[in-house]
Amino acid sequence: MAEIIQEEKGKGGKKRPKKGNPHMDMTPMVDLMCLLLTFFMLTTAFSKPKVMDIVLPEKIKKDEKVDPPKIADSRTMNIVVGPDNRVFWYPGKPDPNVPLQETDFSDKGIREVLVDRNRALLKKIEALRADVISGKLNIKQDSLNNVIKQLKKDDDTGPIVLIKFANKARYKNFVDIIDEMSIVGIARYIIVDINYIEQGMLDTALKNKPSAPVAQK
Repeated sequence: MAEIIQEEKGKGGKKRPKKGNPHMDMTPMVDLMCLLLTFFMLTTAFSKPKVMDIVLPEKIKKDEKVDPPKIADSRTMNIVVGPDNRVFWYPGKPDPNVPLQETDFSDKGIREVLVDRNRALLKKIEALRADVISGKLNIKQDSLNNVIKQLKKDDDTGPIVLIKFANKARYKNFVDIIDEMSIVGIARYIIVDINYIEQGMLDTALKNKPSAPVAQK
């Protein structure tokens, strides 16, 4: 804010400024500082980094012998991500006589398949959340998340998903399928290499039903 300087007449009619201590009003600066502080607090909260949590297996030592885990065929679900945003799946062990089942990345596609196979665990999680909302179970949000993690860890009925990628699969589809694992709440999944049997199954599926041609712009 500006400050008015008063003048007074001296002897001989000469004007001279009135003496006084210099002063600067800092009130507008305080208001500006509060506005800037609020702005940076909000923008910092809204621009959180987007990260993806992937649990990696422990490294096996050079001379250590580890037996591969035994997985029941009834719980095994294989997802094969192919080229051109196509995704296939099949249960159990690879069999060249069993065709791959094709779906897509929509909520009515691979997500619905995963939900159907993970229904028992999802019911437990929904029942737990309903008890918290109704007040029957009084726990904090952090404690609720820990209980859900423990339910996933103790689950022995849900699917064990093996995710495999073809040579021409897109990185975007890698992110999409990992997101679906998180959305559906799949407790156990792993990314493995596609084997020659599955590659043959995929080649047969692509040959029998080629992808739709992309319109030229």
